[in-house]
Amino acid sequence: MAARDPAGLVDGVPVSVKDILLLRGAPTLRGSRTVRPEGQAWDEDAPSVARLREHGAVFVGKTTTPEFGWKGVTDSPVYGVTGNPYDPQRTAGGSSGGSAAAVALGAGPLSLGTDGGGSVRIPASFCGIFALKPTYGRVPLYPASAFGTLAHVGPMTRDAADAALLMDVISGPDWRDWSQLAPSGGGFQEALAPGGGGVDGLRVAYSPSLGGAAVVDPEVAAAVRRAVDLLAELGAVVEEIDPGFEDPVEAFHTLWFSGAARVVQPLGAEDWELLDPGLREICAQGAAYSALDYLAAVDVRMALGHAMGRFHSAYDLLVTPTLPITAFEAGVEVPKGSEHTRWTGWTPFTYPFNLTQQPAASVPCGLSGAGLPIGVQLVGARHADALVLRAAHALFEAGLADAVRPAAA
Repeated sequence: MAARDPAGLVDGVPVSVKDILLLRGAPTLRGSRTVRPEGQAWDEDAPSVARLREHGAVFVGKTTTPEFGWKGVTDSPVYGVTGNPYDPQRTAGGSSGGSAAAVALGAGPLSLGTDGGGSVRIPASFCGIFALKPTYGRVPLYPASAFGTLAHVGPMTRDAADAALLMDVISGPDWRDWSQLAPSGGGFQEALAPGGGGVDGLRVAYSPSLGGAAVVDPEVAAAVRRAVDLLAELGAVVEEIDPGFEDPVEAFHTLWFSGAARVVQPLGAEDWELLDPGLREICAQGAAYSALDYLAAVDVRMALGHAMGRFHSAYDLLVTPTLPITAFEAGVEVPKGSEHTRWTGWTPFTYPFNLTQQPAASVPCGLSGAGLPIGVQLVGARHADALVLRAAHALFEAGLADAVRPAAA
């Protein structure tokens, strides 16, 4: 530390990195047996990793991911199944499930995840930690994701204060990311400082089910309702209202499956057989889409973004459950006995906001009767990352997450 003056913001802090992001000196296998160590550019850090290194972080390792981060649970041909700290027989969620489990278990207070359809928020909800999917471009990403502008890099931490610290380190422009945003005014930690206003006077829209798009477990609904009531007690002006958009899942599938198909396009027949069978299925579907199908999905995305922009002219925050359920059996993509066929069936609150590129956070808000974490999602207008963090911090300061700690932590 003596060689740096002043000391970095995270000097000596243990940090883990999802095995999608490049970490100099370590392999980045992306959960796939098709990725071999030889020939990889391990002498280079991803932009967010490079900034952590500059600020003195101590990297404790890479965290598990499903193959190429394709689904909402974390198991892969390379790593096997990542269990939940609250019940190892249940899933940690995904695709940043390794990062969520590491933070929840105390392997380090900070972790970097990626989120293309909920991948930091899903495991945060299942594992009882905090995670933020920032506005697209706020945290630079390199190499570019095959999933395009759906993919975000975000902090996974115990609370919003640590996430604000991490955002101050990793956000800002990098020439390697052509979609980078200009520096935001002020720091994220500054937004959480005493006297910042908390949530007093914020206009909050509460949508219990996004207009009936999801059947929400009663225990989840009750915990989220308590979080909303706490926002009102803290001075927010809360109105129960739906944003009014139709479920964009088909458009999301078109973009997501096409991206997956692009990831595996260079593979030969032998490598194709090494892939997760579920990944092979969506890649085959993605390869069958036409350019017109893809552009039609882009049109749906643009309309949704416009609708949410209009919605946030009236409301500062949208509050929903992060997920309609708690963690289910590990090793499967969807809960057994459900009608879902893909992970998007049980994540209706997360992927819409990858389409719109808005900041969205999951805040732990309680435990189910079985002792499983529940998360509440806070969604802000594009570029309102600091406001989302401020509202989340107010909930932490008011004690919302106090009971959510795994026994092993």
